Amino acid sequence: MPVHTAPRPLPALARPVAEALAMVRFARKVFAAGASSIAGGRFPVAESVVQTWYAIRVCTLPALAVSIPFGIILALQVGVLAQEVGAVSFTGAGNTLAVVRQASPIITALMLSGVAGSAICADLGARRIREEIDAMEVMGLPVVERLVVPRMVAIVIVAILLNGVVMFFTILTTLSISVVLQDLPPGSYLASVTTLAQLSDLWLSLTKAAIFAVICAVVASYKGLGAQRGPTGVGEAVTSSVVTNFILLFAANFAISQVHSTFAGGPIG
Repeated sequence: MPVHTAPRPLPALARPVAEALAMVRFARKVFAAGASSIAGGRFPVAESVVQTWYAIRVCTLPALAVSIPFGIILALQVGVLAQEVGAVSFTGAGNTLAVVRQASPIITALMLSGVAGSAICADLGARRIREEIDAMEVMGLPVVERLVVPRMVAIVIVAILLNGVVMFFTILTTLSISVVLQDLPPGSYLASVTTLAQLSDLWLSLTKAAIFAVICAVVASYKGLGAQRGPTGVGEAVTSSVVTNFILLFAANFAISQVHSTFAGGPIG
């Protein structure tokens, strides 16, 4: 009679779990290298400045190009909904809270992962297939400390700055659309913002942007350093990096919003 054996674990399920654990270990290694480099006075400031300026140049215009149409759509949808429920006086507060708590950090994160993150992944992947990473490891140079940590710090700085820029232009767009197309008094629009918006909403937005930036940098660096099979492997690593970042960023946004809503109270963050 045939012997029935237990089914083998599905590779399709085991591989994502193993890769997630590997990224967690890599993130811990990055944080440890960052703390060690700062404490030991070895932090590569020049490399961090170069990466910060590069991320600002490549991310600012795409982020603004997305924030303005997003603000237009948001203003129209919130305005229509406010008129239907008879809460036109709270249109400004609704638009502002949606931008500060959700839209601004999400737009910033998507631009960083799609533009700066893919550039980091491609750069590190190219270094890997050219065996530059192997040469650094043979010479005993700390790869994570020299290459990953300054890029992560640069992405965090750019995320916080870019989040403020996106927030300003998106709120300005919602204000313009509400005043011009929906005939709302600008004074009433701005006055409603102070009724619901608080300083904690701004801190929530900046915290989200910083956390999203760390996720973006860690995932992009992990995928780039793991690139194989020549230029084709680098392209696959970049694609995998962007897709993984998008999934993790939306998951992190949901988790942070739920935690904020639970402990801070009020509407979901």
